[in-house]
Amino acid sequence: MGLLGTLVNVLAILAGAFVGIVIGTRLPQRLIKTVTQATGLGILLIGMIMAVQTKKPILVIIGLVAGAVTGELLNLEGLLNNCGRRLEKFIAGRSGGEISRAFVSASLLYCVGAMAIMGSLEAGLKGSYTILYAKAVLDGILAVTMAAIQGWGIALASVSVLLYQGSLTIMASWLQGYLTAAVVNEITACGGLLLIAIALGVLEIKEMHVGNFLPALLFVALFTLLGY
Repeated sequence: MGLLGTLVNVLAILAGAFVGIVIGTRLPQRLIKTVTQATGLGILLIGMIMAVQTKKPILVIIGLVAGAVTGELLNLEGLLNNCGRRLEKFIAGRSGGEISRAFVSASLLYCVGAMAIMGSLEAGLKGSYTILYAKAVLDGILAVTMAAIQGWGIALASVSVLLYQGSLTIMASWLQGYLTAAVVNEITACGGLLLIAIALGVLEIKEMHVGNFLPALLFVALFTLLGY
């Protein structure tokens, strides 16, 4: 089912949380920031490699524009963030514990994002884990800093990642039989451009509402299937 990438992601969160609990407060912020920037450069490289695989660049551009318009009209990123905040207040408010608050906030951070979706799609459709490996590094770094402040509740978020990304990967693997190699190729290229946008945010160059671009993956797949 291609769950290796998700399992690595889970282990990275657990390892990061352990490091954060044990020595997190003693790690210099400059070191954490530099490692994060290095990861951002790696994500940028992965995105560029994926993006140049396109055989139909105009189709990808049109799909991106159509996806961006759809995402902005629906305000997908805003809806995801609002749902996340409401869920966090609901669960944390009922339990009232620091561990549950840490669990919910970390789960939302790790799961509600374009990288989790694109990585799971890549794993299910192509059996490749490049995006999820890069995400694992980022999540591990975040786990160090968050666990140092919020404790072991951060480690519990690994369960959410396993269930969420694992389900998406399994669903994508089921779809694989219905998608041609050309469709998967163009989805990959479009996802690469979205990864570049994520990398720009990680590197603090330009923050973009990447969540609003997610419909582009569907438009690119549809346009390719229709033979455009």
